[in-house]
Amino acid sequence: MAAPIEKKVKINKQVVCPHCNGTGAKDPNSVTTCPDCHGSGQVVRQQRSMFGIIQQASVCPKCGGTGEVIKDPCPHCHGNGTVSGEEIITINIPAGVDNGMQMTVPQKGHAAQRGGVNGDLLVVFEVADHDVFERDGNNLYLNYYISVPQAALGASVEIPTLTGKAKIKIAPGTQSGQILRLQGKGLPQVNSRIVGDLIVNVNVWTPKSLTREEKAMLEQLSTHENFVPKPGKNDKSVFNRVRQFFQ
Repeated sequence: MAAPIEKKVKINKQVVCPHCNGTGAKDPNSVTTCPDCHGSGQVVRQQRSMFGIIQQASVCPKCGGTGEVIKDPCPHCHGNGTVSGEEIITINIPAGVDNGMQMTVPQKGHAAQRGGVNGDLLVVFEVADHDVFERDGNNLYLNYYISVPQAALGASVEIPTLTGKAKIKIAPGTQSGQILRLQGKGLPQVNSRIVGDLIVNVNVWTPKSLTREEKAMLEQLSTHENFVPKPGKNDKSVFNRVRQFFQ
């Protein structure tokens, strides 16, 4: 399984007030025990019913369940315990993420008011296009061009992959649109050992300009019978080859 990579991002969020350390009070003497719940954070109400006296506990409305009230709030956060700020957060990005995938970074969201538990950070991924490869799920696609002599004579060539170069053999008589598949050279599936493939579409490059000598050589070759197109039943269109390859 491919290891995740670390990426540091700076986000704007509510952070703990540095002046009161999140208490929301101007100073320690500004915090007192709630007179309504006597520090318990809850108030108990009694109600008579046909079954007797029913007691119901609820969050103290005066202190919000903290058990404390602030006489003089912090002038910087106005008693909230948090202020607007920013934080650099390290995200471990798993291998194989795709557009729209989400992950949660626990307790890296907004700071909670007055010492509560921080919220979570929800990360939505947007993957940039690659300069060489096209992606479809876990598979990668590569358009690779070879010369006319390489297509006719065959060759051993190096193609790019995500992990470096890979050698492949071009068979003699290779036609444009030939599909080659390199298993396990694609992208990994997130949190899995499954790896996609690299699909190589071989194209024969036709020169766009020729010297006088090159033109004469090709004109001479064009009179040879082997250079007259003679497609057989196995020489299907590019569309049919690709469709059949993935069936």
